Amino acid sequence: MAGRMITVAAAAYPMDILPDWGAYETKLSYWVADAAGAGADLLVFPEYGAMELATLGGLRVAGDLEASLRAVSDRVPEADALHARLAAEHGVHILAASGPVFDPGLGPRPVNRARLFSPDGQAGHQDKQIMTRFEREDWGIASGGPLHIFDTALGRIGILICYDAEYPLFGRALKDSELLLVPSCTEARAGYSRVRIGAMARALENQCVAVMASTVGAAAWNEAVDFNCGMGGVFGPPDTGFPPNGILAEGRLDQPGWAYASVDLDRVGRVRRDGVVLNRTHWEEQSGRDGPPVEVRLKPD
Repeated sequence: MAGRMITVAAAAYPMDILPDWGAYETKLSYWVADAAGAGADLLVFPEYGAMELATLGGLRVAGDLEASLRAVSDRVPEADALHARLAAEHGVHILAASGPVFDPGLGPRPVNRARLFSPDGQAGHQDKQIMTRFEREDWGIASGGPLHIFDTALGRIGILICYDAEYPLFGRALKDSELLLVPSCTEARAGYSRVRIGAMARALENQCVAVMASTVGAAAWNEAVDFNCGMGGVFGPPDTGFPPNGILAEGRLDQPGWAYASVDLDRVGRVRRDGVVLNRTHWEEQSGRDGPPVEVRLKPD
């Protein structure tokens, strides 16, 4: 098959009340096996999908904003081991659903961390950079470590967690990524649309492929994730070699499951070199980080 063809899977993921660890292991194993069985090479789970781990401590713990943070963080090492095992068993790369992690090296408050696993046993993580109002004002989530580009067997991968995808300078910092992963958790259609528009804009500016995953459904046991709206989607620049609307694949709004897209990563290189427009290259023609100078003229009285 011509080109560097891979299949990406973007999740619309519901969070459940888990009676025990075995229930979580069974659920995650099913989701990974389902996508791998469909030929996926890269599986992207959403932001804060790991919050369901808090229910392992009981609904009283899960329903307490502060207690739920520590309950999830305590379970992340076990979840990471499970993701690493499933990535190796199925020969896939997995971006695990993000969750709060207390990292002593970053301060007293938790960060929102997504973890990336490869089938050869390598792993890395990306922390969210800018918190939404709820995260900073009510929940006390802190900004984490810097942005990274992951050099993988599939290609160069960058990650912008939800709200971060709405900021073009973060996208620009990851301009050498071929795949931009956007795990998201939004409670309403407006929030989903903001992140989706951001993901599509970053794909346009960087002339790359953006993969957005969403939490879906109700999780009334925790105020932070009680309502969830979204769907999986895969986007590219509406230019040479890509669909005219930039949409490679999308699921159905608020319906759990995977959205799949076959992606030829060689097309990323081609459109960057010889697209109808060259957004990524022409970015530098903006004078300064904040855009061109603006001359303000007042109308005479």
